[in-house]
Amino acid sequence: MKSDIQIAQEAKVLKINEIAEKLGISDEYLSNYGKYKAKIDHRIMKNYENKPDAKVILVTAISPTPAGEGKTTTTVGLGDALNKLGKKVVIALREPSLGPVFGVKGGAAGGGYAQVVPMEDINLHFTGDLHAISAANNLLAAMIDNHIYQGNALNIDTRRVTWRRAVDMNDRQLRNMINGLGGKANGMPREDGFDITVASEIMAVFCLATDLVDLKEKLAKMVIGYTHDNKPVTAGELNAQGALTALLKDAFDPNLVQTLEHTPAIIHGGPFANIAHGCNSVIATKLGMKLADIVVTEAGFGADLGAEKFIDIKCRKSGIKPSAVVIVATIRALKHHGGSSKDDLGKENVDILAKGFINLEKHIKNVTEVYGLPAVVAINRFPTDTEKEIDFVLERCKSLGAKVALSEVFAKGGTGGEALANEVLSIIDTPNNFSFVYEDDLGIADKITAIATKVYGASSVSISPAAKKTIKDIEAMGYKNLPVCIAKTQYSFSDNAKLLGAPEGFEFSIRQVRLSAGAGFVVAISGDIMTMPGLPKVPSAESIDVDQNGMITGLF
Repeated sequence: MKSDIQIAQEAKVLKINEIAEKLGISDEYLSNYGKYKAKIDHRIMKNYENKPDAKVILVTAISPTPAGEGKTTTTVGLGDALNKLGKKVVIALREPSLGPVFGVKGGAAGGGYAQVVPMEDINLHFTGDLHAISAANNLLAAMIDNHIYQGNALNIDTRRVTWRRAVDMNDRQLRNMINGLGGKANGMPREDGFDITVASEIMAVFCLATDLVDLKEKLAKMVIGYTHDNKPVTAGELNAQGALTALLKDAFDPNLVQTLEHTPAIIHGGPFANIAHGCNSVIATKLGMKLADIVVTEAGFGADLGAEKFIDIKCRKSGIKPSAVVIVATIRALKHHGGSSKDDLGKENVDILAKGFINLEKHIKNVTEVYGLPAVVAINRFPTDTEKEIDFVLERCKSLGAKVALSEVFAKGGTGGEALANEVLSIIDTPNNFSFVYEDDLGIADKITAIATKVYGASSVSISPAAKKTIKDIEAMGYKNLPVCIAKTQYSFSDNAKLLGAPEGFEFSIRQVRLSAGAGFVVAISGDIMTMPGLPKVPSAESIDVDQNGMITGLF
């Protein structure tokens, strides 16, 4: 079969202005980046103030495995299928980070015949949004160190500067460092480090802001460190918010592209879900809700990570309420959760499949019972799936009260997603009991416990002494009511990546807590999760090439 990039490069793509016309967007609100991608002026939202909001479908998944799930592929294929059924649809996705593109093979543009295009551009730089975020992050870092060098009027404790630098690449060498060496002229020596750009608080602020004024206000609230007498110092006290907003001004406009079947797709913002809140920008989703009748969006990784943060952070802050949730699973991935070896994933084994099904069952119950939303399970079909295995999963899903459909969008595009689309349409207007996992007035530790016990299945939570002290300080500063963003492994409900299936009775540990006052949440870091990933032994960067005509190969 053709590779993803071959399929994308052979596709007949419409000019982006034609896609904009389908949505009623005039050239006045469009800034073209070549022929096939453009930015939409976010101020167009004012034209739709009285228009009812579209229905929102959230696509999530089981806990990811090396066997693959295909969440973005399903999101794109479902959008195409709904479009084929005559619905006015917009797909809202996150932007890819260059870290995974050059690290572990896997992009964020879908796959097979369910892709957004131009996939090379989307996966490589796109319209430069992430570079703008990196630049803003590092401008603030430079202003902090310059303020200290120029006399430190704010009395910043150099041992308690919490703002780190950022780069959109997997580079473990940058996790921890000492900078400012080389004498007085080169600054004040201090410990520092880099996070990947998608973990920067500026990315979170960018994705949760509703307009430029709101963006600037949120940037000003970001806490960058503490004084010698333990008072927080903000970016606003450094007068940095204006310059940061200037760097982000153009990036803040959502990006318009299309699927292989010409369904409009808005791709904007890209925080990771294992170390950040894992959702595309609020402005992109809300714009889609005004331009279409149905918005299909996704959250990162499984329903315990991305979906929980979509609900408890994004929906809480934006007022968005999804009408239905699609949970993507594959029989191969379920067998992995059941203990199958990689070599045996393609062999029929209903017993192993039954053991692994508990992972999907836990995610279904989280969506329907904890989040209070109707669910449809999308079984992303592989050629090695047998009829006996398919029938087993279909019957088990139905026994749990969940809708279920086979999805063949990878091989067939929108046509392969029509069964799934019809199941979604059958529940999209059903009244639901949408709810958050916890209430605002709970303490930070209690919010962590609520997520760990209700969503993950933990029996208890262990918070390190250092993290407890940070929580106490954060609450004393008046941030008790903020939601919590837990950074943990994506591979397990627990904080141990090796505990597959749906583990119970485990202790969930928090080793560090960070305040993201501008974004408006508290980050609780669990286990050995890193905010700066590293490259694998054989990075996919080694396979990527470009010829004399500019044709890229090896990119998925």
